[in-house]
Amino acid sequence: MSKRLLAPRRKSSIEKAGIYFWTATINGWRHLLKNDEYKDIIIDSLQHLSTAGKISVFAFIIMPNHLHHIWRINEPNGKESPQGSFLKYTAHLFKKKLLKEDRQRDSPAIPLFTRKVALQKLNYMHMNPLAEHWQLVKHPCDYKYSSARYYECNEKNFAFLEDLWEVI
Repeated sequence: MSKRLLAPRRKSSIEKAGIYFWTATINGWRHLLKNDEYKDIIIDSLQHLSTAGKISVFAFIIMPNHLHHIWRINEPNGKESPQGSFLKYTAHLFKKKLLKEDRQRDSPAIPLFTRKVALQKLNYMHMNPLAEHWQLVKHPCDYKYSSARYYECNEKNFAFLEDLWEVI
């Protein structure tokens, strides 16, 4: 029997009103999000859920094969969790490339209880495009699909962004 079958499965959960560092990856780590049209779908989904009051987005970054958010779940989206709605919506528009075999991936959620941990995760996110294996830009503020401009350059280029430091 495969060791993978016996490995414990991660059971991430997000509690309402908690602020979390959350990661979602493309199945098989494929670079589906390299195309800006797919990134725009994610931005539209974040904007929609934020405008509807379902989530508060404090920071994000969309990389070619994964994304990170610092967000708060404010209320369910009908019977679905907002993170479930986000994944379902984007998966539908990506023509089911993010989900395989009708399974929803267990995306890790790390609660951010202190400013120190929040700052560490925020810096990690914003520095991601500069990592040696990506080298997408030379400065975090140069990466379009990120909240770095908001925090590092004091430019709010996404209407849904809220200031993390006002709530943590």
